Amino acid sequence: MIYAPQAESGRRVVFVRGLELMARLGIHAHEKAGPQRIVLGVELVVQDDAAPAAVGPDDFRRVVDYARLVETAREVVAAGHVLLVETLAERVALAALADARVERARVTVEKPDAFPDVASVGVVVERVRGA
Repeated sequence: MIYAPQAESGRRVVFVRGLELMARLGIHAHEKAGPQRIVLGVELVVQDDAAPAAVGPDDFRRVVDYARLVETAREVVAAGHVLLVETLAERVALAALADARVERARVTVEKPDAFPDVASVGVVVERVRGA
């Protein structure tokens, strides 16, 4: 499921898809021995002060910076070994919610190399400001 912008309620969507990182992640001995490839996705529902019918100021300060979102995800992943993909996804979601304009965060963490006969396994979590 993908978030959709909602002009009438003043919301836009900011996203990062397919961010490949090496993560120290997992409960098994072979996962603890070294990093493994993950694919991370983040979708944010963000306040859009120009919605529903205006064009906002062409000013970088008014938007959630997706480059900063990528860097934040990288920092969370690099912070150290995490046992559960759920925990990693939750940490990324909470880091995204640190920006007061972000109302909702949905984070996907996939482990594409977990099984040789499966395209990917993983988790999707969602966190909401003030919930």
